[in-house]
Amino acid sequence: MYASREDIGYDFGDDSKVGSKPIKPNPNIDGGWAWMIVLSSFLVHILIMGSQMALGILNMEWLEEFNQSRGLTAWVSSLSMGITLIVGPFIGLFISMCGCRTTAIIGGILNALGWTLSAYASNVHYLFLTFGLTAGIGSGMVYLPAVVMVGQYFQKRRALAQGLSTTGTGFGAFLMTALLKYLCTEFGWRNAMFIQGAISLNLCVCGALMRPLSPKELREKYVVRHASEENQAKALSHSTETIKSNGVLGEEPEKKEEAANEEVLGSVQHIEIGGKSGSGRSMYGLRLFKTVSQLTVTVRKGFALWYSSYFGAASLFTNRVFVAFIIWALFAYSSFVIPFIHLPEIVKQYNLFRQDNVFPLTSIIAIVHIFGKVILGIISDLPCISTWNVFLMANFTLVTCILTLPLMQTYIGLAVVCALIGFSSGYFSLMPVVTEDLVGTKHLANAYGIIICANGISALFGPPFAGWIYDITQKYDFSFYIAGLLYMVGIIFLLIQPCIQKKQSREKSTEEAQV
Repeated sequence: MYASREDIGYDFGDDSKVGSKPIKPNPNIDGGWAWMIVLSSFLVHILIMGSQMALGILNMEWLEEFNQSRGLTAWVSSLSMGITLIVGPFIGLFISMCGCRTTAIIGGILNALGWTLSAYASNVHYLFLTFGLTAGIGSGMVYLPAVVMVGQYFQKRRALAQGLSTTGTGFGAFLMTALLKYLCTEFGWRNAMFIQGAISLNLCVCGALMRPLSPKELREKYVVRHASEENQAKALSHSTETIKSNGVLGEEPEKKEEAANEEVLGSVQHIEIGGKSGSGRSMYGLRLFKTVSQLTVTVRKGFALWYSSYFGAASLFTNRVFVAFIIWALFAYSSFVIPFIHLPEIVKQYNLFRQDNVFPLTSIIAIVHIFGKVILGIISDLPCISTWNVFLMANFTLVTCILTLPLMQTYIGLAVVCALIGFSSGYFSLMPVVTEDLVGTKHLANAYGIIICANGISALFGPPFAGWIYDITQKYDFSFYIAGLLYMVGIIFLLIQPCIQKKQSREKSTEEAQV
């Protein structure tokens, strides 16, 4: 439509060759263990995102237990959902230093601890700390690795893989709502949270399944993508080429860092060899010193990668399309959440209780949302289709539905618009794919951490803003219109930047040709 795959670094052609040298495809890329990664990510979405979408059950229990205002009590679930996404950039640092598997396992323990401690809450403010903060950070430490690992293991079927894994959110919303409702009825909300904490320990199992690819396997994937992009994406501007180097961000500083690290480990090995004739106690000390040195090198290398991604001379923020993507993310998520807030008011205003009780409008959004993720993923993986264009079309459809929904006054009209909202919002599964195409696989964790952080800010402040607009105007219509217009601003940023970048690359090519 507006941007071709060349404009944002999409892959073309046969990925099984680099120049004239054939590369044997890795059985774990797009197959084999990759599908276990999809299963792991699917379960993570059920346990984390599904649980968060079912917090309305616990919110009612907290209102009755603590007798606080609805606004104050609602901040518990808002904090949990918001912090899960907002901590994304900091989780990227953990992934750079420890890897996805270790980060996810620690996050699973932290999430389970948050649920368990919340069972002993004496007031709402206690829940802010245990559930909002502790469980929220734990959720973020599992959610980001689950998305990143799917991106690492898939090349040709990335959109489908992300679509299948993220459908866990929709399934989780149904399963966890029914489970929490049953547990609260049978055992009370405190025991329900304790049991949910035990269930959340399965996140550690999901983290254990996130087997990292070997450096050789990663290099093969980078080489394949790099060769493909050199042949097909030479029109990229200088800023994008700096970022989209398939994991080579700040290459010279990294080489210097690696040289320093090798020097440190070399000196440790020299000391160890020289001390082999020493006592057993000194050998134990040398092994301990070697372990600490290796850990220090790993931490230094991970921190260097994280720092260069955000603050280095070739940081992610020098990519203008990626910056436009961040601006879009600040407005996008709240536009999806607002219909869930105001649909009950619309049903009440037009006296549609009978039809809505048979088939709730929010359920229509949730069910179609599952199919939307999978279908959009399949379409985006077709060789003749640009994922970027599918992403933009889905966004246009969603913003149009947000702006037209207040105009619907019948159940049939509302059901059709809600179905379109559910289907078009399936673009959420394409966000990691678009992010990876912009910055490369190596920087996916840091880049996607920024994107979900922007989504978290939108999720945290969007619903209160919509409620504030309703309190002032006493009409839900303005919430949809304002959210839709802000969303449109974000989409315009996505449209303008690739066009400007394409124009600049053409001008640069013309100047080089003249020289």
